[in-house]
Amino acid sequence: MDELPPRSPRAEEPHEGQDGPPAQRVPVFNLPPGILIVLVGLGVIYAVQSLLLPGAAAEWLAVTFGFSPLRYVHPLSQQGYEWFWTPVTYSLLHGSIEHLAFNGLWLAAFGTPVLRRIGNLRFVIFWIASAAAGALVHAGFNWGQPTIMIGASGVVSALMGAACRFAFGTSGRTLQHHVGYQPPLLSIGAALSLRTVRVFILAWFAGNLAIALGLPLFGELAGTIAWDAHIGGFLFGFLLFAPFDPTPARNRSF
Repeated sequence: MDELPPRSPRAEEPHEGQDGPPAQRVPVFNLPPGILIVLVGLGVIYAVQSLLLPGAAAEWLAVTFGFSPLRYVHPLSQQGYEWFWTPVTYSLLHGSIEHLAFNGLWLAAFGTPVLRRIGNLRFVIFWIASAAAGALVHAGFNWGQPTIMIGASGVVSALMGAACRFAFGTSGRTLQHHVGYQPPLLSIGAALSLRTVRVFILAWFAGNLAIALGLPLFGELAGTIAWDAHIGGFLFGFLLFAPFDPTPARNRSF
């Protein structure tokens, strides 16, 4: 837990010629270093994928590290080891700058409170597990299909689900976290009892249902969005966040 340094009694006094206390500096970027590293890493991977590699090499990268349900129809002994790492590595690739920017925006918004709560190591483990959960649900809906899925949106959806368990507070309002303070982890029932959480979840599922039905919510790209991976990730984050949470049991709400 971070501690604030002791402050001088004169710290609140205005300087000569000022009408009030001196203004405190507000950082332009208030993202944890871990989130910045992830965002930069995703950007570097996309730059290599789209700018540096020739077409054949970029296609090889997508096939080798993207997730395909087709791999699990064939005996694992008759193929390479891509079936082992692709349920995670697909989350590091993106198909366009818009795809990357969209996921990066929501990753910054929802990944920040989650990482601050659980720390870097647990965040990495959560990323791996939630990516695999999204891939599992996607495979279930597309069993045997020769499609390639890439993108971090399944993980981002899991971060959204996890944030619903603590970031809205007991009143349903988004909390302003103070240094050293973490709100209680709400039980699934307590989280669902909050109107703000219910509205957020219903709106989120409605958007993904619209994608699943082929409604033109995102224009021509609607059919290429892996809505099932979004749902798998969100359910993982919302239902299974507690094992990743290091908050003492006395601060939890059951």
